[in-house]
Amino acid sequence: MRNPRDFFKPLAVGAPEPVREIPVPPSRMIHFFDPSNEKMRAKLPAIAAKADIVLGNLEDAVSIDNKEAARQGLVEVGKTADLGGTPLWTRVNSLESPWVLDDLTTLVTEIGDVLDVIMIPKVEGAQDIHYVDRLVAQLEAKAGVKRPILLHAILETASGMANVEEIAAASPRMQGISLGPADLAASRRMKTTRVGGGHPGYVSISDPTSADDLEAGRVRAQQDPWHYTVARMVDACVSNGILPFYGPFGDIKDVVACEAQFRAAFILGCVGTWSLHPVQIDIAKKVFSPDPDEVAFAKKIIEAIPDGKGVHMIDGKMQDDASWKQAKVLVELAEQLAENDDELKAAYGF
Repeated sequence: MRNPRDFFKPLAVGAPEPVREIPVPPSRMIHFFDPSNEKMRAKLPAIAAKADIVLGNLEDAVSIDNKEAARQGLVEVGKTADLGGTPLWTRVNSLESPWVLDDLTTLVTEIGDVLDVIMIPKVEGAQDIHYVDRLVAQLEAKAGVKRPILLHAILETASGMANVEEIAAASPRMQGISLGPADLAASRRMKTTRVGGGHPGYVSISDPTSADDLEAGRVRAQQDPWHYTVARMVDACVSNGILPFYGPFGDIKDVVACEAQFRAAFILGCVGTWSLHPVQIDIAKKVFSPDPDEVAFAKKIIEAIPDGKGVHMIDGKMQDDASWKQAKVLVELAEQLAENDDELKAAYGF
């Protein structure tokens, strides 16, 4: 661990000064695209107009034969595409792969001035972030990049989960952490082939209503196998001033389950999620934007308790400084999202 006095010093001569606070722009969905696909690159400006973040994926879902084409396609996007101010991210290949060094070298030196965040897969500990941190600083210095490129870790191994707090605190470049449920499920030896979401076998069950019939009156409820993981990830991120994200939901057709999983993550504290298909952009936008009725009630709390002190009864519910803080979270998020969205501005009454 670096001495706290050195934490915000550049890791290479000529590299930009690290940021001291992570920007928190609207981040409801990180929309993945395959940069090797020419048709997808052509559609990107239209998609960027709808998405909060677009991410050129170089890792999973890109075949070995297309790795170099995807990398060069992303360079083309960075140099030529008009994204209308929508942030451009990338997910590079995993650190043990034969492609990651070329990914980082090419992207930072050729489009480092427009690349906001580099997503690192399968991070197992702070040591992985330290390696990328130093390398990116050297490449930024070489290319003359003026602002630091941030890093985002994917939580998809048991070791990463065990070390999530250290990962979150590893570098001032750390922008956030996403849950990677498929790889994490495999690492944990979970018995599922689903990418995110629940499982019909993971249930709680009520007691029978008859001692003679063990099935009588029993109610089964499907549980969320990711509840603990997401909650711990959120705590690790928030305590270190970075942003937690849910990851992918693989069943594109099951928009109902997708919305439910996204909402659970939102309520637990995630700021956004991944979208793998355009249909999930609208789901994420809906779920990760606060409900107008909840915002209206939160505004009522703030108006009734402008200084956040004392105990008040509002609509028959007790409110105090803690609920005032909760209300501030909702209203501040709503204000931020409404700045560039007239529809939300009207819904929230701003």
